[in-house]
Formats: sequence, C-alpha cells, structure tokens
Amino acid sequence: MRDVLRLRRGDEVFVFDGEGREFVCEIEEIRSLDALLFVKDEVKPSCPESPLDLTLAVALLKGEKFDLVVQKATELGATRIVPVITKLADVRVRDEKDAERRVARWQRIMMEAAKQCGRARVPEIFGLTDFTSLVRGSTSNVDEKFLIFSERGGQGLNEIIPVIKRPESLTALVGSEGGWTDEEIEMARDAGWLVVTLGGRTLRAETAAIVVAALLQHLLGDLK
Repeated sequence: MRDVLRLRRGDEVFVFDGEGREFVCEIEEIRSLDALLFVKDEVKPSCPESPLDLTLAVALLKGEKFDLVVQKATELGATRIVPVITKLADVRVRDEKDAERRVARWQRIMMEAAKQCGRARVPEIFGLTDFTSLVRGSTSNVDEKFLIFSERGGQGLNEIIPVIKRPESLTALVGSEGGWTDEEIEMARDAGWLVVTLGGRTLRAETAAIVVAALLQHLLGDLK
C-alpha cells in the first residue's frame, strides 16, 4: 500500500479473509511493517466463486512445477488442491517436516494468487496423499464425480461431460511426468473413476493440470 500504490491515511482499500468474505476499509495508519485499518462494511466479493466445486488432485512434480500448478489452479477457481504420491512420480519427500514445508509454501503461493486474481476465498490445500488412499476414499461420496486424466485408455472429455452432466462437486486427478501404471488405472476404474484422455498430443504434467482446470471451469464452471 505504501511503496507501490502510494496510499495514505483516509484512502479506502478492500481486504478479504480467505474464506469468501470481503470488506471495504479505511486506512488509519500505515506503519513500517503493517497498517491499521478501520473496517467500514462487508461488501460482495468483486470476483464471485465458481459454481463448480472443483478438487484438483495432482501427482507431485519436480522443481517448481507444482508451484506453478498451485498458482494457476487458484487463479482458475479450484476449490481445493491435493498433492498425490504416485508410483511413477520422480519426487521423494524426505520426512514429515519436508512435507509440512512444502504445504506451507503452497499455502503462501495460493494466498498471493488469490490476491492477484481478486478471489476472496483461498483454496484448501491437503497434505500429501497417496494414490490408493485417494482413489479408495472416493467410493464413500456418491454425490461427487471423479475423473482421472491419462494419456491412454480413456474417452474424450466431450464424451464424458454428457455422462456426468453438471455435478456440483468434481475431483480431477492428473498424473505425474511418468504417467500412470496399468494397476493404478485399473484401481481407479474399479472405484468408479472415469478415465479421460485429452487428444493426441502428450502434454507435460504441469500443462495438463492447468489445461484440465481451465477446461472443466469452461464446461462446468464460470470460465466463459
């Protein structure tokens, strides 16, 4: 507010709580590390949430690729993000502290992305989840639809959409750089997941995750 926007005492700013509420405030004081604001009123968020409750589950990716997915999924309106441990993912988590540091980093990235795109709600980030637990846990939720995106053995998204119609909740699972094993695909099928293939070109894992979020928000959400 001070160094970039050059705001001063008496100027109005909008703040959000990360849970979907937004407020108009007046600056009372800008200090060296923070600011004192007077909350004037709650207002309707400038960017409404998508009607699609989208969980984007993505296999762990190397380097900063997962960071990119987290950032873009937030901008695209994902409700929650699940980092998934798969058999062919070339990523190893050293210990519990390493896992906690990763999740904390992704939370910071989501917060910054929400600020940038005007969302009043910050997506939920799950702890690291193994593939088997994710797939088998889905059988208890009969009201949600589950899609696993694979480079082989699936139907096109245009064939799947009429089958699932317009669900309020949907989980989309995107694989790692190494793809899926046959056993993982069969396990997902047996649990009721629909296998989807995105055309003839093989996309990088991080590209596929972003494309999936964009396509689902376009076809079932609010990305027009």
